[in-house]
Amino acid sequence: MKPPKAFTDLRQLSTEIHQLCSVQSLLHWDQETYMPSGGIVPRSEQIALLSELIHERRTGRKLKSCLEKLVSISTGKLKVKHLTKPQQIMVREWLKDFRRHNKLPAEFVKNFSQVTAEATQIWGSAKKENNFKIFAPFLDKIVKLTRQKAEYYGFEEHPYDALIETYEPCMTARKLETIFDGLKKELMALLKKINKAKQIDNRFLHRKVDAAKQHEMGELLLCELPMESAYTRLDVSNHPFSIALHPHDSRITTRIIPNQFMSNLFSILHEAGHSMFEMGLSLETWGTPLSEPVSLSVHESQSRWWETLIGRSFPFWKHFYPRLQKVLPTQLKEVSLDRFFRAINKVSPTLIRVEADEVTYCLHVILRFELEKDLITGKLNVHDLPAAWNEKMKQIFGIQPKTDREGCLQDIHWSLGDFGYFPTYALGNLLAAHLFTAFAKENSDWESQMQSGDLSFIRDWLKKNVHQWGRTYNLEELAKHVTGKPFSEHAYCAYLKKKYSEIYKIR
Repeated sequence: MKPPKAFTDLRQLSTEIHQLCSVQSLLHWDQETYMPSGGIVPRSEQIALLSELIHERRTGRKLKSCLEKLVSISTGKLKVKHLTKPQQIMVREWLKDFRRHNKLPAEFVKNFSQVTAEATQIWGSAKKENNFKIFAPFLDKIVKLTRQKAEYYGFEEHPYDALIETYEPCMTARKLETIFDGLKKELMALLKKINKAKQIDNRFLHRKVDAAKQHEMGELLLCELPMESAYTRLDVSNHPFSIALHPHDSRITTRIIPNQFMSNLFSILHEAGHSMFEMGLSLETWGTPLSEPVSLSVHESQSRWWETLIGRSFPFWKHFYPRLQKVLPTQLKEVSLDRFFRAINKVSPTLIRVEADEVTYCLHVILRFELEKDLITGKLNVHDLPAAWNEKMKQIFGIQPKTDREGCLQDIHWSLGDFGYFPTYALGNLLAAHLFTAFAKENSDWESQMQSGDLSFIRDWLKKNVHQWGRTYNLEELAKHVTGKPFSEHAYCAYLKKKYSEIYKIR
């Protein structure tokens, strides 16, 4: 049966909004890759204008009129019959978005976009010059605006709840504290055991590799991954990222560090995981919530799946390592596969989150969660952030940054106003391991298939079990739907204990 005209009109409007968002994403991608540094002022104005136009469409009379014909905006009860289950889900999610977007005044959205666009450029300069004082006034302004945003959204228990909902709708500060307290305890206990074990020598991973050779490595790796080359491209940026404009247009970037060539490869695996997710979304329903990732945690589960569960596994390197040796004969010719595998999985506290090993990675996220929660409540002043950061690093990792570039200036997120984003990195790790239990059960020969170089079956499983659902299920519902078990940190902790007990020969 043909859907009502209001539904057809709403879907058309939703598609137009997606197209505008794609244009905005393209401007962000260009800003981080090829835009001349002097272009930041007109670019911030362009982004602000687009943000205003998108917000107007999301909250305008036309969208509201279509929604009102389909559903009660106050109760969420459908007014029409004969909508299919997928169409009902679309309406449910459109209504959810409409309610949330309408809580922010258009002028606030425009101002927030302009401030963060400029702050991102300032953050880059502050990081380069290792001078937090340059960035502090901008961060202070962003924190105040973010508190205002939380008030606009509204919350019952904690202002952070209003912010985390943007990135992971089913989470709250209280839920995160419960999960992270258990996770932190398990990780610190495992780290303590590893620190007492014989350490792994990975100095050969820090031999210098020039940019041209690293680009060659990156392209070689991309060719091994089950990605449609016509729909993606690889570039270089200050901070690796992935931006999707459409399932047929996904951009990823990496960064080149001369004496850390594996950083390049792991960045590519990570961002390719994001890209494969976006390219796996439904073309048929593009422009609707059914072709949108439900949350950043679910998105992050896909990137960490490919970077760690696959990219740091022995079967993956059993196939790919000989190819890497051919590209880097000077650096790797005399290094055995077993030695290489142990080296890339070395556990050692590090200052930089994106360079962290699997055991310490989530501890970096928990540190940021604790700090940004205090910034939002006012318990922590922006100007005291460097000292607070360093103290937490000492408590959790036993090390301290010598510079702010290695500390509170290392991440781009706060300059973008993305408070509430960081927890999704840890949640993504937990969900990836949780989902992997079902994958391994259904594909008992996954290791031998990977050793033969076949990775397409992994992408196909993810597309069937994760990508195709869009926003049908939230994180907790998806975890239960795929595995039959409630979401928790247990699968991730079990995975780490098993893997690293074998690598470090500990109990």
